[in-house]
Amino acid sequence: MSLPRLTGLVVPVVLSGSLLMSACSSLSGKDSAAKKDLGPTKTEQGYYQSAQRSLDNAHFDVATKDLEALETYYPIGAYTEQSQLDLMYARFRNSDYPGAISAADRFIKLYPQNPQIDYAMYVRGVANMEIGSDSLLRYTNLNPAHRDTGYLRTAYDSFRDLVNKYPQSIYSPDAAQRMRFINNQFAESEINVARYYVDRKAYVAAVERASWVVQYYQQTPQIPEALATLVICYQKLGMNDLADQYLNVIKQNYPNLVHDNTVSLAEARGEGSVLNRMTFGILGRRASATAPLALNAPYTPTTASAISSPNGEQTNQPSTLAKTGQVLSKLGRGVTHWFGNLLTNANQQDETGDGTASHAVSSSQAASGSPAAPLKAKP
Repeated sequence: MSLPRLTGLVVPVVLSGSLLMSACSSLSGKDSAAKKDLGPTKTEQGYYQSAQRSLDNAHFDVATKDLEALETYYPIGAYTEQSQLDLMYARFRNSDYPGAISAADRFIKLYPQNPQIDYAMYVRGVANMEIGSDSLLRYTNLNPAHRDTGYLRTAYDSFRDLVNKYPQSIYSPDAAQRMRFINNQFAESEINVARYYVDRKAYVAAVERASWVVQYYQQTPQIPEALATLVICYQKLGMNDLADQYLNVIKQNYPNLVHDNTVSLAEARGEGSVLNRMTFGILGRRASATAPLALNAPYTPTTASAISSPNGEQTNQPSTLAKTGQVLSKLGRGVTHWFGNLLTNANQQDETGDGTASHAVSSSQAASGSPAAPLKAKP
């Protein structure tokens, strides 16, 4: 449940009666003049053709205005359904992701039998993914999974509906790929919380989070770290029988994590050597990948500019900003990684300031704080 957005501050002001009346009358006169609707300035076809020219020239803000005017003055006509598809596309390309989601939701509700309904569901899912990622965050080493994943849950639901209802759609393969990526993000979000609890010696809470990953996110790259976390935590809690069970699982699947019958949590996390971390990743080596071949690297979804228009035109040329961001990302990758870790450690300080955390978390609390297990999508 999301909180309502605070749109302004209510400041009590005491005015005299005459001053208040005069101010209200002047403001109402200005507002009425500014909001006066002069009616349509083009025909239905004129608005639509103007919007198409703007879309062809990548003037998405102008196209949005024409399509919104077409929707306002000609709500029912020959271009109604197609203009709605163009509107969600124009808003998306103009980085108005909430507006694209709103247009997609409306289209899905009003035209459930439209042949392009799968496109609307796809745009809704991709827009939800984009709305949760900062424009500069994508060019750094800061992991979006360590932030709020609520938009990813909504995007996952949209992609799941698309794959289940329209498995033959041309957008279903990419939607399935994005679902796997989001699934990996959920697992990373859970294991990141487990790291927080391990660092503060809250081993019971860490066991809850790691167990959730092992149970519901088995095909994710976070499994080695989750298993290693369970071994370490059970050993710290004196539950050696359970620790040995998970240690045997690691020996069979990830033998390079075990040294002298002891599991290496640092290697399971993929952390680099001391020299690697001190030199911001320039010198030394990072821990080698521990996941088996079946657990490939998570899919990185295409950028916002790679969405095709409703007419099927593909616009996947990276913008100048994207190219510049990629260059800056390569140059400053080590520094941003160090700075991101610094911010993460600062944000993880307890409110009490004593550096401790509760050592007991119930199963219901852990489940309520974790994302629900995703449903299996149709092939």
